[in-house]
Amino acid sequence: MEDFLWWRDGVIYQVYPRSFVDSNGDGFGDLRGIIAKLDYLAFLRIDGLWLSPIYPSPDKDFGYDVADHTAVDPRYGTMEDFDTLVAEAHKRGIRVILDMVLNHTSDQHPWFVESRSSREDPKRDWYLWQEGPNNWASVFGGSGWVYDEATGQYYFHMFLKEQPDLNWQNPEVRQAQLEVFRFWLERGVDGFRLDVFNAYFKHPGFEDNPSRFGLRRFDRQIHVNDMDRPEMMPLLGELRSLLDSYLERYSVGEPFMPTIEKTAHYAGEGKLHTAFHFFYDDMSLIPKWGANHFRRQMLELGKASGGVYLPALAMNNHDSTRTASRYCRGEDDANARIAMALLLTVRGTPFIYYGEEIGMRNISLSRKEIMDPVGRYYWPVIKGRDGCRAPMQWNDSPQAGFSTGKPWLKLHPDYTKRNVAAQENDASSMLNFTRRLIALRKEYRALRDGGIIFLEPPQKDVLAYLRLSPKGTILVGLNFSNKSRKLDLPPGDWQPLLTTHGRDVNISSEMELAPNEVSLLKSS
Repeated sequence: MEDFLWWRDGVIYQVYPRSFVDSNGDGFGDLRGIIAKLDYLAFLRIDGLWLSPIYPSPDKDFGYDVADHTAVDPRYGTMEDFDTLVAEAHKRGIRVILDMVLNHTSDQHPWFVESRSSREDPKRDWYLWQEGPNNWASVFGGSGWVYDEATGQYYFHMFLKEQPDLNWQNPEVRQAQLEVFRFWLERGVDGFRLDVFNAYFKHPGFEDNPSRFGLRRFDRQIHVNDMDRPEMMPLLGELRSLLDSYLERYSVGEPFMPTIEKTAHYAGEGKLHTAFHFFYDDMSLIPKWGANHFRRQMLELGKASGGVYLPALAMNNHDSTRTASRYCRGEDDANARIAMALLLTVRGTPFIYYGEEIGMRNISLSRKEIMDPVGRYYWPVIKGRDGCRAPMQWNDSPQAGFSTGKPWLKLHPDYTKRNVAAQENDASSMLNFTRRLIALRKEYRALRDGGIIFLEPPQKDVLAYLRLSPKGTILVGLNFSNKSRKLDLPPGDWQPLLTTHGRDVNISSEMELAPNEVSLLKSS
């Protein structure tokens, strides 16, 4: 593949390690389990593997409360296991991306233990301490400030009280965190996903946030003083220089409270390589679906990103409802196929969350089964994120091939029919559909880094666009309706590359898309 760059042109696969494969029967996924499935990722033709946090953690927020940024939690394995994972992934042409959670630490991190030991401790200023609280709120509910009786001051936590925010205004903190990147770079890590990176810096004077209308306390503020601070830009430049000093290393940011403008602001030359655009809004009571919805998003994103950077695209992740649960009815995968085709054929670098390639659904949990602090706090309005974190469905054995023991989180009851083993042998399965799309991205440069033109005028329920490169043009037609729709084609002799409805003849001026059809055509 000419001029192929893994982090720009490839496909990235996100693994939630505790839910992927358990190698020792304790019901908890681990690194050796991931190593055992690298051939499966190679079968999918994945280019990058993003691991959600594997660091030591008390698990108040399931790994996103980190107690040591330069170690591996024993539940996942050892540092030797991690080194083996990197080496074996590289043998298969798969790069490794680590999740960097640097806005905050666990309250059991040695830095915070020292910081709260006394007002005079050298690390006191490594966190945000004040005599009295301002109006900053916690995402998980209530004030963001906790009174520490031992030292008579308050510390700030944007998330759980067990996740105190670091003081990035302190140069020592900044240097220590850059050393964390260097530590993993030296171990061969290829890239980093930056968790809520735009919240690193807070107003040095701790000014109150302005008010606005909202339902939750956190939503009743305009967050100009506790995130998106101008101090972030010089840091991104310093981080980019560090990454550029190594070969083909990569950074992708997860903007907290994302917008298209925010994504574009932080990505490009001298900044992050890219930042996420999420196709979904999980705070919406009615999931948005339809040709016009996605067309509008991509036009706005294209205008914002221009030729400056290629956006990272995701239909879901460990914090959101699974695509099939959001958009599909029952076990029908038609809309999941449309979503996957969109993800893999529009302009951007696609991120696939584990299990999406087989159409996994969210599990349903009762209130007593909820583990996620978001779900426990906001039940029943928000039921938490456990539903999208169920164990991977590998086969129809008693624990779905995930473990020989009881899984840490229950399985979806459809695993006996919806699993990798069953779909590998089914030519029409969601798995083979996804694999075929990825193969076409590899084969046709237009689908990787080509230009994009949306067909005008828009046609009812149809999203249609051209991907263009000097070596050919591909037309993508997606019918979001459960009824047939006509698609007018640009001049040319169009050959079917992939279709969910069995086309095998050339098409000229128009075609009728079957209900929920995905169709990729090549101009001869």
